[in-house]
Amino acid sequence: MKSPLTAAALTLAASASFAETLTLYTSQPNTDAQMTVDAFMAANPGIEVEWVRDGTTQLMARLMAEIEAGSPQPDVLLIADTVTLEGMAQAGQLKAYQSPEAAAYDPALYSADGYYYSTKLITTGIIYNAGAAMQPSSWADLADPSLKGQVVMPSPLYSGAALIHLATLTGDKDLGWDYYSTLAAHDARAQGGNGGVFKAVASGEKPYGVVVDFLAIRSKADGSPVEFVFPKEGVSYVTEPVAILESAKNVDAAQKFVDFVLSQKGQDLVLDMGYIPARNDMGVPAGFPAREEIKLMSFDAAKALADAEVNKAKFTELFGAE
Repeated sequence: MKSPLTAAALTLAASASFAETLTLYTSQPNTDAQMTVDAFMAANPGIEVEWVRDGTTQLMARLMAEIEAGSPQPDVLLIADTVTLEGMAQAGQLKAYQSPEAAAYDPALYSADGYYYSTKLITTGIIYNAGAAMQPSSWADLADPSLKGQVVMPSPLYSGAALIHLATLTGDKDLGWDYYSTLAAHDARAQGGNGGVFKAVASGEKPYGVVVDFLAIRSKADGSPVEFVFPKEGVSYVTEPVAILESAKNVDAAQKFVDFVLSQKGQDLVLDMGYIPARNDMGVPAGFPAREEIKLMSFDAAKALADAEVNKAKFTELFGAE
C-alpha cells in the first residue's frame, strides 16, 4: 500500500507531466522578469515558464546562433525594441498572431500583421542637474550655443534606445541631421549608455543630458539632484514588445502569454514596475506627468531598421566611435 506522501508525490509528478512549458527570452531586468513570469503562471496555472534573461544584443546573438544551428529555443520574446523585431518579422522568423487585446492599443504601437506588440513606453527626454543655469524645455534648447561642452548623451553605437532616439529626431522635419550637426559643433559628448549619462549629470560633471525617463524620475524621488523634462517637440520611445517565434513549440501558451502582458492585469503589472503602460486609458507611475501631456514623436520601425547602419555611420562621423 502506497503511503499518503508517495501518493501525493505521484499525483504531483503526473500533473507536472501534463503541464505546458513556455520558454521565454527577455531583456527585462531580473526583478521585472520574475514578476512577469510569476503573474502569468498565477493566471495560467497549467503553464510552466522557463526563462532566460540578458541584454537584447546578447539575447539576439544567442538566438541567431540557435536559429543558424536549426534549434531555436524560445517560444516567445519580450525584448527592448520594435526595430529588432521588425527585422525578425521581415526575415520570416516571427509568427503572426492577432491578439484580441490589441483593440485597447494605439495602432502605432503594434505590428498591423500581428508580429509584435508594445507592452510599455520608455521615453527618452532631457535630464539636467538641479544646479544648472538654464532649465531646458525643448530639444532645441540643448543646441543653444550657451551650452557648448555641457551636454552628454548615450551613443547609438552602444544603446538601442539611443539608436531609436537618433532615428526619431533625424526623421523630424524641424530637427533632422542639422540638429545633430549643431550638437557636435557645440562639443556635445556621446558616449556609452543611459547609466553613464545619468551619473555625469547627477554628479554635475555635465549639467545637461539625454536619458530614458524612469532612470531620472526614480532617482529624483530617491533624492538625486536632477530634473527630467519631456520636451515640447515630443519624445522618442522604446516599447519592450512581445512576439512569438515562427519556430515556437508551444504556440497556444505563447499566445496566452501575449494576451496576458497586453491585458489590463498585465498592464497593471507594468505600472507597478514603475513604467508607462502601452495600453490606452492607463495611469502613469508617480512622478510622471499625465499621459495626455506626454507627446510621442513619429516613429517608423521599418524605416529605422533600413537606415540603422547609415545612421550609425553618420553619427560616427560627427561624434566619433566612443
